[in-house]
Amino acid sequence: MPGGGFVRLPGGSVVVALTLPRPSSGGGGDGGSVRVLVHAANRARALTRLRNLGMRAVYLRGNARPPTPDEVTAVLHHPDGLLWRCAPDVAEELWHPIRALLGR
Repeated sequence: MPGGGFVRLPGGSVVVALTLPRPSSGGGGDGGSVRVLVHAANRARALTRLRNLGMRAVYLRGNARPPTPDEVTAVLHHPDGLLWRCAPDVAEELWHPIRALLGR
């Protein structure tokens, strides 16, 4: 079951964090999982942004793994407001724009 959560920012917008299975590149096999961060006006719009990118079965149930302060800072400073990196987190790995995950 994917873990995820959200945090509401003082301006009213939200940052949603989800741990999802890595999209396969057509070769099958287990690609591991990724942590995806989305900045949007509300939770529904954050999930809609992911669904519009082809991640159709994305749902947020509960708030078990909300984004950390470092994750919130990373997504707020990115122009697209959509980031990912491998999960479990590796300290040396940087955040990547979402098109690097889906463009393969």
